[in-house]
Amino acid sequence: MNIPAVREKELVIVKTSVFLLAALPFAQFWWRAYAHTLGPNPVEAALHESGDWALRFLLITLALPLVRRVFAVAWVLRVRRMLGLFAFFYAVVHVSVYLGIDRFFDWDEIAKDILKRPYITLGLGVFLALIPLAVTSTNGMMRRLGPRWKQLHRSVYVIATLAILHYLLSLKADVRVPLIHASILLALLITRAYIQRREAV
Repeated sequence: MNIPAVREKELVIVKTSVFLLAALPFAQFWWRAYAHTLGPNPVEAALHESGDWALRFLLITLALPLVRRVFAVAWVLRVRRMLGLFAFFYAVVHVSVYLGIDRFFDWDEIAKDILKRPYITLGLGVFLALIPLAVTSTNGMMRRLGPRWKQLHRSVYVIATLAILHYLLSLKADVRVPLIHASILLALLITRAYIQRREAV
């Protein structure tokens, strides 16, 4: 498929627009916190919203290669790294709210949570797994790692699966949202496998 290139001026506009849109949920969250409109449990709201956005951006980064193939849009892969870093950013916010606001850096309580609550253990593992992906997202690291870079970054599919499981286990009642995320991830995996199989023929 012949996909037209994007001119540099257009790319600057696209990247700036995507950056502002990706930062908007964070700005809205702080404005609502300032206005005291996060609801009766603001800490829980902060945890859920930051976690939601981390997972959403993770799924978006996984979807972009398919979007490029299906719609022949060249610029989507040029913003994929930025959106992946936004996924990590919202994951940092999510973990920071839990450690600093929910648990007040009480390491004894945090250790108990990790040992007693599987979703906390799983969530910590997901966050730790995201760190190498964020650290190696630069062009310099891509050159240094060579073929190993792709092998490392393919782990994002496993990370996304575990993140959805973390979300699912953290809920006591309504699990519709994580199931929607799981359905999206499954659809992406099936579509990716189908395209790879068709191209291999």
